[in-house]
Amino acid sequence: MKKRTFIILLIVIALIGFASWKWKARLFNLHDHEIGEKVDSLNNVMVYYNGHTGHVLERNMTEDGYNLGLKYQCVEFVKRYYYEYYKHKMPESYGDAKDFFDASVKDGDINKARNLRQFTNPSQSKPEIGDLIIFDAHLGNPYGHVAIVSDVNDNEIQIIQQNPGADAKSRVWIDVVMEGEKFKIDNGRTLGWLRMI
Repeated sequence: MKKRTFIILLIVIALIGFASWKWKARLFNLHDHEIGEKVDSLNNVMVYYNGHTGHVLERNMTEDGYNLGLKYQCVEFVKRYYYEYYKHKMPESYGDAKDFFDASVKDGDINKARNLRQFTNPSQSKPEIGDLIIFDAHLGNPYGHVAIVSDVNDNEIQIIQQNPGADAKSRVWIDVVMEGEKFKIDNGRTLGWLRMI
């Protein structure tokens, strides 16, 4: 009887260990990519794999000392993209993704900390290719998220993103609906979007 109980106990422990390993592999994408691996690009600016959203590497700085953010977080990609593609430096080069949106700035006015035109969600202006989309924080992510509009059609926008989370893709489509006379990104967490002046 003791031998049988011992064998059952070993099997249970093995099953728990295997389930735990599978859960961690799924959560941290251990089988998909290596940290720092190129997974996508927009206008030749690379999107890098970061594992899970809590994974933090060193700060990425340009040769002239401009802070792009922590490798390979969402902020680092959008700031690197704006720096390389538009030659744009934000006056405020620090902050979490949710901090890109300033609730005190009216729809269509200039967000001085980012030196970009800001639109609220909903807005009179529909998101355009190249806009930064800012997502609010939530229980699983207190920092928020930021991505770039990579394509637009009549009822949707496509975003490209870095560090989107465990099972998310670098590109996803999000519905855009009309709310009265205004355009609304219909996902429940979008604060607004920023655009080159």
